Amino acid sequence: MKIGILGGTFNPIHIGHLILAEEAREKLGLDKVIFVPTFVPPHKDNVDIAPAAARLKMVKLAIAGNKYFSVSDIEIERNGRSYTIDTIKEFKKNYSLDQIFFIIGSDLMKYLDDWKDINEISKLVKFVVATRPGYPLEDITTYAVSRQTGVSTLPIRAVDISGFEIRGAIKEGKSFRYLVPEAVFRYINKKRIYTCR
Repeated sequence: MKIGILGGTFNPIHIGHLILAEEAREKLGLDKVIFVPTFVPPHKDNVDIAPAAARLKMVKLAIAGNKYFSVSDIEIERNGRSYTIDTIKEFKKNYSLDQIFFIIGSDLMKYLDDWKDINEISKLVKFVVATRPGYPLEDITTYAVSRQTGVSTLPIRAVDISGFEIRGAIKEGKSFRYLVPEAVFRYINKKRIYTCR
């Protein structure tokens, strides 16, 4: 099988994530895409990040009904800082006979030099960088060539939505409906996630 792994904070998961996953699935011929919410992202200051259990629940709500999508709580269960290399090694154990594609958005390219064991990661999996608005493919190619890192690029449709934008809208009492799946929208409102208390 061909397995796609899409990691992230998912704070919250939004339609941009889902479109990225679906286009990656189709264009790469993936049999499954596994969403992996982080517990504590190593490159973020952890301010304004919803509890891991809430972010996991939102991912489950968002992907319900899509037989090609699933979610793993591997990083949340690890209960500490989440490093991609550790997660990939675990997936390689569980899917030893499968081809694994690790998918990130091009907005994360600027952090790659800070990733733990980035060169080993690119040897263990097929590393795929999907375009995000404002982060062109040329920058990805330049990075890959200059560091001799095996990075493939995947152009996807531009959906200019960010978790930061959604959280800001919630705090300001503005509508964020249709930026997230309806079930996620209802959950955020019911639990008052991201609302200033």
